[in-house]
Amino acid sequence: MTAASPVARHYGSHDVSARILEALISSGRDPDQLTREDLASFDEFHGGGLASTRDLARYAGVNAGQAVLDLGCGIGGPARTLAAEFGCNVQGLDLTPGFIAAAEMLTERVGLSDHCCFRTGDATALPFSEASFDVVWSQNVLMNIADKAACFREVARILRPGGIFAFETVLAAGELPVIYPTFWAEQPALSHLITRGELEALLEASGLSPRALDDTTQAVMNNGRQRQLALDSVDPTALSIAVLVPHDAALKAANGRLNNEQGRTHSVKAVYCRPHSRGSRNS
Repeated sequence: MTAASPVARHYGSHDVSARILEALISSGRDPDQLTREDLASFDEFHGGGLASTRDLARYAGVNAGQAVLDLGCGIGGPARTLAAEFGCNVQGLDLTPGFIAAAEMLTERVGLSDHCCFRTGDATALPFSEASFDVVWSQNVLMNIADKAACFREVARILRPGGIFAFETVLAAGELPVIYPTFWAEQPALSHLITRGELEALLEASGLSPRALDDTTQAVMNNGRQRQLALDSVDPTALSIAVLVPHDAALKAANGRLNNEQGRTHSVKAVYCRPHSRGSRNS
């Protein structure tokens, strides 16, 4: 995929940085005096929001000083959380240039540029040398990646022995088709959902060993209800995910909830490990 791909256009078809600054100013925030709290309601562009970033970091055992790659970093919210709250040094990579520009802008404005940096790139051809990272991190990105086998091989390649791949994703569930549009896809052509069994097989084929995998669907649905309340708010100071999603945000939120409630999709969090030796199944 390239920065001109349909996926990049889906996420970055507008000037993300300008939209964010306009929304912040309209809500009474000073863009020259921003804090992470000012961004919290929209900064983490994935199903569980800030709470799930913190939860995944604790679940994975992320530690201070670790080198982290945030794969599909969006506007950098999780990267900034990992740096500010968990002491990590984070590089963010995303296919959408507008997201990278916004990530750099916001990170500088909240004073975290010494701990976070960002670049445009493709998850199936990572621009990093082997064994570069302690952690590869990904939240609700895999749904847009068609060649997951290539992505997982790249993740295994750039992880240091004993390093971990910590991620959240939406999976296919049952026989019912997904209702579109969703936050990750306007139409089926952009959506590449697989089942849990297919996910596990691809990860293990790449040389990664399972440490933990749990269903998070109920937590995602609970967060979706809170997100819907924010979208429905008439308070002009109530910033919501609509800052990043200029079209049909409420419909996409409702469809995401329906997909989970009707058993069309479900969500998981997981931690996989690159073994210390390729022949080992243990971390």
